[in-house]
Amino acid sequence: MVARYPVGQRLRILDVGMGRGVQALRLARAGHTITGLEADPGLLRAAQESLAAEPAGIRERVRLLEGDGRETGVHFAPGSFDVVLCHGVLMNSPEPDAVLAGMARVLAPGGLLSLVVRNADGLALGPGLAGDWAGALAALDPEATGYTDERTGLPPRAERLEVLTSTLAGIAAPLHVWYGVQVFSEWADDARLPVVHDDRPDAPRLDSPQVERLLAAEDRAGRTDPYRRMAALLHLCGVRG
Repeated sequence: MVARYPVGQRLRILDVGMGRGVQALRLARAGHTITGLEADPGLLRAAQESLAAEPAGIRERVRLLEGDGRETGVHFAPGSFDVVLCHGVLMNSPEPDAVLAGMARVLAPGGLLSLVVRNADGLALGPGLAGDWAGALAALDPEATGYTDERTGLPPRAERLEVLTSTLAGIAAPLHVWYGVQVFSEWADDARLPVVHDDRPDAPRLDSPQVERLLAAEDRAGRTDPYRRMAALLHLCGVRG
């Protein structure tokens, strides 16, 4: 967004699958008008509670709705948004192509579609580094696009860059730029990683040198081949024709 839009431009942003609203509120504080769409009632309530604690000037820029990513056509007219965000949602969607088509429809010409998905080309690294050779071999199958989430026990989808590139072209929002996300931190031993969301007094701060170095390494690797191809996640940005 910073690279594409002039500093100070106020954008109409749709956050599909906004979760607890952390991303939406950050963008509202930056002056943008935000619509958040969330299917989980519990997460929607958490977002509403967080919004209620914000100043009136921020609250008036945010609209929160309960709904699925496939229902964008029900809620919004074509071309309603300058930016549409869909981060960590397609991996749990039963109809990802329908979600993508719906988001492209509500995107204004020249608008930005931002996706974060699980990277199918990096699936073998986790089991391989853990010594799970059977799991690594299964993930190396060219047809492999799924895995088991250790936290939920469910098999979310993973996507391949080439397939999503073709899909984005097909919905008239061709790929503009892409990044790898969690190139190192996804696979490193937790004991060697700074814990950035820890309330303990001795936990590393977000602005500590240790965290700054981690983020700098992740940012650089996420823009650099071949490292970005092996990231846990992919961040793809398409632009509406």
